[in-house]
Amino acid sequence: MRLGIVRGISYGLFKEPGEFVPQARALGAGLVRAYLYWGQVEPRQGEYDFRVVDSLLGQLDGDTELWITVCSSSPWATRQPSDFLPPSPANDIGQYGEFVRRLVAHCAGRVTYWQCDNEPSNTGLLWAGTAQEYVTQLVAFHAAVRTADPDAAVVLGGCGYDVLSSPPDSEPRRFFAHLTDAGRDAFDVFDVHLYGDPAAIPSYVDDVRKMMRDNGYDKPVVAGEFAGPVLFEFPELKPILAQTMMSAFAESQTVSELAERAGQDTPERRAMVSLYRREAELPDRLRMFLEGCPPELAAKRDRINCRQIATRVLLAASCGVDVASYWNLAPEVPDAMEPYQMMHLLFGKLVLLGYEGTELTARHAAADAFALVAAQLAGTTSVTRRGETYVFDVEREGRAPLVALWDHRDAFDGEDQPPVPVAVPSPAVAATAVDVFGVPQKVAVVDGELRMMLTDTPVFVAAAGR
Repeated sequence: MRLGIVRGISYGLFKEPGEFVPQARALGAGLVRAYLYWGQVEPRQGEYDFRVVDSLLGQLDGDTELWITVCSSSPWATRQPSDFLPPSPANDIGQYGEFVRRLVAHCAGRVTYWQCDNEPSNTGLLWAGTAQEYVTQLVAFHAAVRTADPDAAVVLGGCGYDVLSSPPDSEPRRFFAHLTDAGRDAFDVFDVHLYGDPAAIPSYVDDVRKMMRDNGYDKPVVAGEFAGPVLFEFPELKPILAQTMMSAFAESQTVSELAERAGQDTPERRAMVSLYRREAELPDRLRMFLEGCPPELAAKRDRINCRQIATRVLLAASCGVDVASYWNLAPEVPDAMEPYQMMHLLFGKLVLLGYEGTELTARHAAADAFALVAAQLAGTTSVTRRGETYVFDVEREGRAPLVALWDHRDAFDGEDQPPVPVAVPSPAVAATAVDVFGVPQKVAVVDGELRMMLTDTPVFVAAAGR
């Protein structure tokens, strides 16, 4: 099993590319995922600039796998000119294929996963084209990667919450139905993004596997993104969010336009400012996502975040997902982030690290939880869930097996409930236990059972003397 971390969506785009791979490695990540844009690598037709690519490659060690998501955003080569978002179809598919071939060849077999854009069903935001146009580009992408590096895997653009949470006849569903049918021979790995209610992860993984089975094949499933909590987990917040979200992505998002709009009175900013002004009226489940919320709510959100790093990874692994990348490592740039942005409300507090000056050295609580989970699961060869319970058997190569478990509760209120006694069958003769916060827990082995008090905080129990 490989735990990874996503750097973000704009490496080297808004600022000079900085160092981040050693910081991710220090947290236990065995894989890093980064984005590159067509316009970064080929700013003008036939002129290639690999400085950002080389900055990324130069940070790798022999133990780090690299996943690159390539976005077809170009000021000159695509239908909708842009150097950031949204990517759009190439004007000349042969030109696009040559760009991808040159990029992959330059990386000389050092990239494990090449991904063709990200969440293309998020049309207007992450892809400005149709499903048919995406498949055309995917086929060219796959052919170029195969030519330049036959050993690399091609990843289908991520299947996100817009698909997984929508009904069977929705447009995002139809979009991915076309991708999994027409694009079946143009990718090697299916990428599912695991946001929303953690309890739904098994159904999400089953869902994407069914998409493939319905077309007569089955390919490995990986999680290019996972994290929580996010606002999508709390359905009761939807009426409030609906008033804010529609304006968030209504304008283009080129680098220069975003810089010009910084601090300006845009529709998005007005909507977010209005939300912040009503903070005292908002439910605590929403307030905890706001920058500058009361310290007790910020701490509660941090605790939920830490718990969900473990719960999401274990649930995904028990479904056969053996690559999972956390979203995300750090803010895009060292500059102070204005909170009046929808994306900051949705994902801003999920970062593991923060900047101190220009260096990624500030660790948030989730960084310690990620490091603990990575250490506990190092060498994992299998994760098996015991029925519908939240008890997981973890086999580790050359190490004692683990039992990981928690009491499934409401994400927000669950920690307020008292511990409950549990007895889990085990062949161990002794055991030690630590929770996701690094706190040792009492565990006894009595009559073939692990006995302990349990809350909604995941606990890792290492067995001895089976």
